[in-house]
Amino acid sequence: MHKPRILVFIPAYRCEQQITRVIDQFDARVQAWVDTVMVVDNRSPDRTLDAAIERAGQRLQRCRFLAWTNDDNYGLGGSHKAAFAYALEQGFDYLVVLHGDDQADIRDLLPQLENGSYQTADCLLGARFMRGSRLLGYSLLRTVGNHVYNVLFSLVAGRAIHDLGSGLNLYRLAALREGYYRAFPDDLTFNYVMLLASYHRRQTVRFFPISWREEDQVSNVRLFRQAFKVLRLLASYGLRRGAFLASEMRGKAFAAYGGRIVQQHGPRG
Repeated sequence: MHKPRILVFIPAYRCEQQITRVIDQFDARVQAWVDTVMVVDNRSPDRTLDAAIERAGQRLQRCRFLAWTNDDNYGLGGSHKAAFAYALEQGFDYLVVLHGDDQADIRDLLPQLENGSYQTADCLLGARFMRGSRLLGYSLLRTVGNHVYNVLFSLVAGRAIHDLGSGLNLYRLAALREGYYRAFPDDLTFNYVMLLASYHRRQTVRFFPISWREEDQVSNVRLFRQAFKVLRLLASYGLRRGAFLASEMRGKAFAAYGGRIVQQHGPRG
């Protein structure tokens, strides 16, 4: 079977304590599927990127590694755009998003790769709140809140939505070539708009269960402010649909989402 070229994009900000554990998830079975691991550091004030480089040098033997730093603080959504641009330019087939805070586990994606289900989807989205998922240390308030928002988004989108944005997703890059996401928010709501846009564009979206844990992660989210922001976003989409998705949603519109490769190495095995 021909294996696709897969880029694993790891967005990271202030993840010095967690990023080494994320790199450790790449055992031989995972590396057999991955062409390149790309850690994108969004101007962290700590040693996030240095820690990633050190651990990747020890752990990643069968795939290529890139340590990338953004030219500016683009936010989570902006880091996605930088990684999408790089992956498309370099001719990758799929991009996997794995957050650098060690809440998700890339090994949960392996069944989807090994059974070939990724081949018939534009997006495979990890879900924390569907049958087969596992939550560790996640608060009851957040769990209930996520279920409520999943229901609201499902009603507006007309599709069964099991998660609005976890730390483990796979995208078929051919579906992103038009760059329809460029004016989407650069903040944490990027994933929500991407999900709505995927359904609006009639892409094939599927969810799969993942494990999720909260231990020593640093949250950059103000919970209630974020909740109201997401409600406004959903209402705007419900009223305007395509016009909303075509609108400028960024607080600051970057002409490009550039960066530079700080260090790289190829397979060593």
